[in-house]
Amino acid sequence: MLTHFDDQGRARMVDVSGKPATARRAVAQGSVVMRPETLALVVEGRAKKGDVLAVARLAGIMAAKRTSDLIPLCHPLPISSVSLDLVADPALPGVNIRAEVTTTGQTGVEMEALTAVSVAALTVYDMLKAVERSMEITGIKVAHKSGGASGIYDAD
Repeated sequence: MLTHFDDQGRARMVDVSGKPATARRAVAQGSVVMRPETLALVVEGRAKKGDVLAVARLAGIMAAKRTSDLIPLCHPLPISSVSLDLVADPALPGVNIRAEVTTTGQTGVEMEALTAVSVAALTVYDMLKAVERSMEITGIKVAHKSGGASGIYDAD
């Protein structure tokens, strides 16, 4: 059953008022694939727009906090913490991104974690597009979720 629609098929925000507040945690991940020479600019700190990983980390944190402004029907949540790890991976080659978001509330933070990874990846692209437009944002998914009635989810 799709919970974001009423009996007439109209969009609605799900009523979570009857659900207990529990500790919630979500982890999302994704990657930006690029040429080795583009990754070298990131690793060596030679990107013309500045510290790519630091700016992307901040963008992802800010985005997680604004998720309900970006995604219709997403509840505004009091986020307890957001952390982002951006790691240069020469084997990819590219940048692996992992976001972890926590709250204590009546609904989960999967959308906030996914938004953090997505915006961090878009920021990496934006800061490097002048040297490589063929970068690929890939593999964005929920890797882990815990809390609430549905319990724990871990991706393969």
